[in-house]
Amino acid sequence: MATDPELAVRGAVTDGEMHTLFAAAWGGDSDTSWAPILARSLAWITARRDGTLVGFVNVATDGGSHAFLLDTTVHPDEQHRGLGTRLVRAATEQARAAGAEWLHVDYEPHLTGFYAGCGFRPTDAGLRRLAPAPTAAPG
Repeated sequence: MATDPELAVRGAVTDGEMHTLFAAAWGGDSDTSWAPILARSLAWITARRDGTLVGFVNVATDGGSHAFLLDTTVHPDEQHRGLGTRLVRAATEQARAAGAEWLHVDYEPHLTGFYAGCGFRPTDAGLRRLAPAPTAAPG
C-alpha cells in the first residue's frame, strides 16, 4: 500500500514545480513567479510523493486577526484521497498558531461540500476583478 504524501510547512518549491502542478490541476500555462508571493505569505504547505510536488496551499494574512486560504491545489492523480483536507487542516493550524482568529476562503460552488467538510461555512462576500479579462488569441 502506498504511503500518504509528506506535508511540509514552508516546503521549498520551484516555479517549475508549481507551474507543473497548477497546469495538471487547473489546466493552462502560467508564468507566475512564486518567490514574491511566498515572501509575503504567513505560511504555505506543500505535499510531496516520492519527491514530486502533488499538493499545495498558501496562507495569506492581513497581519492581524484574518488569514486567507489561497491556491488550494491537489494533483488530479491524488484527488479524492484526503490530501486536500490534510493540506487545509495543516494550513488552519498554521494560521491558528500565528494568532489568526478568522480563516477565510473563496471557492466555486462545486467545492462547497469539500470546504464544509473542512469546517468552513458559506458566507456572503464580494469579488471584483481588477485586471482585464484575458483575450482570446487570434485564430
